[in-house]
Amino acid sequence: MHDSAHVDTFARDHLPPPEQWPELRLDLPELRYPDRLNCAAELLQGPPDDRPAFRTPDGTWTYGELRARVDRIAHVLTGGLGVVPGNRVLLRGPTTPWLAACWLAVLKAGGVCVTVLAQQRPQELRTICGIARVRHALCDVRAVDDLAKAEVPDLRITTYGGDAPDDLLRRPAPGGAYRAVATACDDVALIAFTSGTTGRPKGCMHFHRDVLAVADTFARHVLKPRADDVFAGSPPLGFTFGLGGLVVFPLRAGASALLLEQAGPRQLLPAIAGHRVSVLFTAPTAYRAMLSEPGAHDLSSLRRCVSAGENLPAATWHAWHERTGLRIINGIGATELLHIFLSAADEDARPGTTGFPVPGWRARVQDAHGAPVPDGEPGLLAVQGPVGCRYLADPRQRDYVRDGWNVTGDTYVRGSDGWFRYVARADDMIISAGYNIAGPEVEEALLRHPDVVEAAVVGRADEDRGQVAVAFVVLRGGARRDAEALRGFVRQELVPYKCPREVVFLDALPRTATGKLQRFRLRTGGDRQ
Repeated sequence: MHDSAHVDTFARDHLPPPEQWPELRLDLPELRYPDRLNCAAELLQGPPDDRPAFRTPDGTWTYGELRARVDRIAHVLTGGLGVVPGNRVLLRGPTTPWLAACWLAVLKAGGVCVTVLAQQRPQELRTICGIARVRHALCDVRAVDDLAKAEVPDLRITTYGGDAPDDLLRRPAPGGAYRAVATACDDVALIAFTSGTTGRPKGCMHFHRDVLAVADTFARHVLKPRADDVFAGSPPLGFTFGLGGLVVFPLRAGASALLLEQAGPRQLLPAIAGHRVSVLFTAPTAYRAMLSEPGAHDLSSLRRCVSAGENLPAATWHAWHERTGLRIINGIGATELLHIFLSAADEDARPGTTGFPVPGWRARVQDAHGAPVPDGEPGLLAVQGPVGCRYLADPRQRDYVRDGWNVTGDTYVRGSDGWFRYVARADDMIISAGYNIAGPEVEEALLRHPDVVEAAVVGRADEDRGQVAVAFVVLRGGARRDAEALRGFVRQELVPYKCPREVVFLDALPRTATGKLQRFRLRTGGDRQ
């Protein structure tokens, strides 16, 4: 590794030991980055000042305005707020240009971004801040209440978008350009959290070069963006799918992005028509929902539609193609690998398959012992590329990285023609409408209810959402079986999408003679309430 520019060395100090890293592939010439690299400075350079960068329903930020606002925030961070290179800075708020500007400013100042969802609850926020040792937070004033309730020790919260004199955007700052910190290409730029199957969040650490690498592989070679493109989509910036599609990829191409605080199918359809969106990022669930929306919407501006987050059914692919004439670019990515690594576009896009390795990546299907399996046989998907899994001080690193390969936890089949086809998740992760839901995390939330004695959460197939979470619950004697009350309790504990869609009350959970929970029996058992 190169000499770090970080004064606060926590992130680098807690990288996995080198022998647990995956093999990195830097075969493409565009992946050979200089030793000193600040990805925010790279993303912001190039386009003329008057070119649109971020669009909203209320107006447009040009690249010149974006650069000036990023520099001003960076001045405040390192001046008035005392952020030093390497400090972790929590970012929280709805999808707006200000959130994106804060992300860029933290990186330009040499900080480490920890972007979370605006809907995450105090318990979740407290856990993330504890794992990443976060002491600074930039938070949209509309999303500050739950962050304050998290009562994170020694956390300095600075709001933006409010009227207070100490608001981030009202604090005094020197004018002029901010000179980006000369971070090393392998200094940690961001920590993205994913729940994993155990329920305890895992911090995925990515370097400055990684941020550019996903743009210089998937975006450059598969998406092929143009400077006149307008990007839009539904994933929030707290998900790396959204971070890439709405910030990194458009800025790397000198294009613009439409940032919507509400980006469900009903908001996306008129937004596509009204802002002439050309590149769309969303999940299969949203494509299905948009197909069923009544009324005519002008989608003629679209030229690229990207789907990820869950498997794209062939029927959805065909229906969208029939409606728009566009072939959805199906892809699979992972928070551990930052973005999409298997995909295909244009004439190569085939319904019912994911595609093949993105240039700069390679993939194989292997058995549980790491041996490749023959084409046509299912096995575990393993990948290598310019980005690899590096968990923040987490023993699960050994599970994800095996013999130099990133083992994603997905079951795949590789055809004799080299195409990869998704089969299922290899673990108990529930993927619902593109969101990952760890059953044990929901179980822990249920068990915090005073009436709940036991709880188990499993996924059940659902035509619209892929899967839905179903909770099986044992109550204390005499407690009232009120499914809606329990669901309401969980919504106060966790992000709403993790709330079980159904609750099943049982007198006891099925277990083996040794006490092990038999989850397979729960997928077909119980009377739904």
